[in-house]
Amino acid sequence: MTEFLLSVHVLVAIVTVGSITVAASMFPRIALRACCGSGGSSAAGEERDGGSEGTGTAVLLHRVCTGYAVAGVVVPVFGIATGAQLGVLTDAWPIVSLVLTVTAAALLGLAVLPGQRRLLALAEGAAAEEEARPVASRLSMTTGMFNVLWAVVVVLMIVRPGSTTGA
Repeated sequence: MTEFLLSVHVLVAIVTVGSITVAASMFPRIALRACCGSGGSSAAGEERDGGSEGTGTAVLLHRVCTGYAVAGVVVPVFGIATGAQLGVLTDAWPIVSLVLTVTAAALLGLAVLPGQRRLLALAEGAAAEEEARPVASRLSMTTGMFNVLWAVVVVLMIVRPGSTTGA
C-alpha cells in the first residue's frame, strides 16, 4: 500500500506542480506582450503574439495554473497518507515540507493567481506598458518565490534530513 500511496503522491506532484511552475513562469511575459504588443524581446523570426492571440495564450496559462492548483490538493493528501504509512509524520522533514507546501499554496492562491487576473484585466483593457510592467515584474518575483518553495520541498523529500527510514 505504501508503494501505491507514494507513487500517486509523486506522479500527481510532478504533473500538477510541474505544470503550474512552468505555466506561471511563462505567464507574466506572455501577458505583458499581450498588453503592450511587444512586452518582451523575441528571437529572430519569432512572431509576436500581441493582441487577442497573446491574450488567449495568457488566458490558457492562467487556466492551467488554476486547474492544476485545484488538482494539486491531492499532493499533500497522499503525502500525509504515505508519511502515516511509513510512520514518519513526526519527523522534522515532513513537517517542514508540509509547512512549505501550505506556504506555497497560500502564495499561489493569494498572490500568483490574483496577480495573473490583474495582468489579464490590464491586457484585455489594452493598458499602457507603464501600467502593466510593474504588475508583471511583481508577478514574476512572486512566481519565482513559489517555484523556490517547491524546489526546497523536493530537496527535503529526497534528502530527508534526520530520517531513520534510510536514504
